[in-house]
Amino acid sequence: MNKLRIAIIGQGRSGRDIHGAFLKTEKAKEHFEVVAIVEEIPSRAERAREEFACPVFASYTDLFDSGIELDLVVNSSFSYQHAAISIDLLKHGYNVLCEKPVCRNLEEFDAIVKAAEESGKMFAVFQQSRFAPYYVQVKKVIDSGVLGRLIDVDIRFNGYSRRWDWQTLQSFNGGSLRNTGPHPLDQALDILGDVDVMPAVFCKMDRVNTFGDAEDYCKLILTMPGKPLIDLTISCCDAYPTCTYKIHGSRGGLKGNMKHIDWKYYDAEHAPEQHLIREPISEPDGTPAYCHEKLSWTEESWDGDPNGAFDSAVEAYYATIYDHLVNGKPLVVTLAEVRRQVAVYVEAHRQNPMSTID
Repeated sequence: MNKLRIAIIGQGRSGRDIHGAFLKTEKAKEHFEVVAIVEEIPSRAERAREEFACPVFASYTDLFDSGIELDLVVNSSFSYQHAAISIDLLKHGYNVLCEKPVCRNLEEFDAIVKAAEESGKMFAVFQQSRFAPYYVQVKKVIDSGVLGRLIDVDIRFNGYSRRWDWQTLQSFNGGSLRNTGPHPLDQALDILGDVDVMPAVFCKMDRVNTFGDAEDYCKLILTMPGKPLIDLTISCCDAYPTCTYKIHGSRGGLKGNMKHIDWKYYDAEHAPEQHLIREPISEPDGTPAYCHEKLSWTEESWDGDPNGAFDSAVEAYYATIYDHLVNGKPLVVTLAEVRRQVAVYVEAHRQNPMSTID
């Protein structure tokens, strides 16, 4: 069985604590091997040498003349570097898995795709939350049809926090929509479907607890003909976060978070037969009555993956990359889907111009 040889660019929270952490597991070692690390900070570079027992380079360009055979390069550089480094890697003949946000705008995204097409190499974006157990369960309930026609899908990636790192800066391509947003936004657009259709976008952003100049509150409303309204919030000023998902359907609803989900629905064929009445409704004794009935609800629930939503999602996503590169299967998260996501956050920022820190 083929084992993919991987280089990781960056040993920060993504490169080390997400990609690196997974690729060091026994499960990952069945299909992947980290053979090179790129890290410019000396202390992190030294730690990487100890943890991965492989060559560590100060610059990704050192890979080009290293003589190391690579099947995949994971681009976990700073967010503002993602596009330029990905294009350079593709032009040098490497398959690339890029962290989020993939780029600043559609021009950069199209340039990446062009480089991938011209080189004949794979370019993929690390949208692992598509495979998170809680979202897989939400989609399973939606696809079953028991909720009926979906009317409203509320998605909340909220909490209360203050941040002062580089991901709060516009110059670093930071902010809540580009940092946290690719997780729920990918899910929201997947629920909408019709990847070739751009949804109507309304967005309100604000800077609340951040020490940087990018937004840490984002309300995003997405609508498409014949589709449910998507109400997505990413907030660092929600002191009482509750549901991650809440869905309104014509025959039921769903609520839940990443660890537990409840949903209930009724069978329309066995519901009490009703018809429109234009006259005032009365109780048997003649007193006024409110229009009400008793429906027979079916209630179900789901408890989260004991391995955790994050770890399971990373493992599942990497399995799709392996299947693509080794077995020739199509990428599950397509570039067309990612491009629409980029178009949404470009429009959201157009509606919310913000001053910058000099």
